[in-house]
Amino acid sequence: MLDITTQAVADTAAIHLKGADGEYLYSNGKPVRIVVFGPGSTQFSAVEARQTNRAVKRMQDNDGKVSVAPPEQRAAEQAEDLAAITVAFENFTYPPAEGKPGQELFRAFYADAKLGFMAQQVLKALRDWGNFKPGSAGN
Repeated sequence: MLDITTQAVADTAAIHLKGADGEYLYSNGKPVRIVVFGPGSTQFSAVEARQTNRAVKRMQDNDGKVSVAPPEQRAAEQAEDLAAITVAFENFTYPPAEGKPGQELFRAFYADAKLGFMAQQVLKALRDWGNFKPGSAGN
């Protein structure tokens, strides 16, 4: 019999970032990565709950009709949510937020529209539970 718990995913994974050209990024031969909490973690669950609460509040504020937040608000919420599940940046810096502590640094990075393609990579990686398989490279 298979012990199904052997299929459990890890709480975190390191996502290897690609440049705008689609090539993996390296710094001094080391992969440029973002370590994030994945879909099996309590941190990820907390973000999902916050997203659901936002959607319900918007509906309540709009007489029960589905409504979409303005683009600026959606971008700020996405940056906040990604920052909440980010553990660390590996092998890169973000000078515009130099000196800021973890969550502030992460939020500033994710809010940078010119680097939005990197936030999209993280979002895509989060949807693939296979990236959180123990021993996965998170690619």
